[in-house]
Amino acid sequence: MRILSDADVRANLPPLVEVVDLVADALTALAEGRADVPPKPTVRTSPGMFANAMPAAYPERNLLGCKWISIVPDNPVRGLPTASGVMVVNDGATGVPRTLLPAHELTAVRTAAVTGACIRALAGPDATIAYLGAGLQAGSHVRILEALGHTEVTVWARRREAIDALVAEAAKAAPGIRIIASPSREAAVRNADVVISGLTIGLTDMAIPVTWPREDALLLPIDYGSSIGSDLADTAVLAADDPHQFAAVRAVRGKLDGYPVPTAWTGHLLHGPRPSGRLVVQNLGTGITDLVVASAVADRAEASTTGQVLDI
Repeated sequence: MRILSDADVRANLPPLVEVVDLVADALTALAEGRADVPPKPTVRTSPGMFANAMPAAYPERNLLGCKWISIVPDNPVRGLPTASGVMVVNDGATGVPRTLLPAHELTAVRTAAVTGACIRALAGPDATIAYLGAGLQAGSHVRILEALGHTEVTVWARRREAIDALVAEAAKAAPGIRIIASPSREAAVRNADVVISGLTIGLTDMAIPVTWPREDALLLPIDYGSSIGSDLADTAVLAADDPHQFAAVRAVRGKLDGYPVPTAWTGHLLHGPRPSGRLVVQNLGTGITDLVVASAVADRAEASTTGQVLDI
């Protein structure tokens, strides 16, 4: 089994546009019933945290694997990332574990690529984009947006120093995109065709008022219901990457309280006409998108002999 570090994952990522293509294909396969992705079980050791096992199989591409990831909102005060975990890529024919890689960079890039696939399919190339938050996911989203040809994104965060750090990071990792610091969350939302919300999961005081977004805005929360609450979702067409998984999450108090039932799969929306009016796409994360990206990394790492190989 080949063991990779986060640096190995970054070094062996395909070009980011190809990553967007991979997750778009995976979302379509999921929506069309061509992937085997059961609702991810959740366990907890304390209030506010949770951990998920995310198994997935993509038979027609002979892909098999599982991600194990925990979300602990209090970790930043400990100097630790909010999300941490590992991904196992198995040989699809034999089931033998093939590659073990950390989930940190994988999750960040996969999440941003799913957002990018939605923006590419459901918003114009000149769409104005706002991002709420300035953490790890902001950095990966800026890189994906640049790869898709966007040249500007407006960012709001509660701490100005976080935006300054994001600007410095983007200057090295995504120099082709300009980051504009918004003076307020309201200004960022009101002026955007696309709103990506990446605040901390579980916040209860940061829901966007119904009157702020445009009537035809594309709203892409990656923070569950922290920013896009049920009242705002009620004014929009609601889609999800996996409506079955969405139902399981909605049943957990505090995650998606009061949310309506999704009427569309993300994978279907990527290939059809965009619904009119507001559109909320709740991509909660599905193992099939992790799997296709992790498998591509594993292929490239094997070809370049990156990582450490252990006999298990």
